[in-house]
Amino acid sequence: MQSTVYHPIHKRIITRLYEARLETGLTQIDVAKKLRRPQSYVSRVEAGQHRLDIVELVKFAEVYQKPLMFFIDEIANPVRLRPKSN
Repeated sequence: MQSTVYHPIHKRIITRLYEARLETGLTQIDVAKKLRRPQSYVSRVEAGQHRLDIVELVKFAEVYQKPLMFFIDEIANPVRLRPKSN
């Protein structure tokens, strides 16, 4: 069984988190302050070293002023994320 921290769905969510941060022009320090967490927390999330729960994802969405679907719309259809079979 594949670890959920390194699952393609998790990877896509953290990619969208990173993209959202860049789009808003915030630094990891800015985000950390808004979340009242250390900068290392944001770094671990973006590096895929921390598995987010739904509450954490909602908090990030609020900071980035993005709808939750911004982060999960492409994973709503898991067929697109399945590895190609040879």
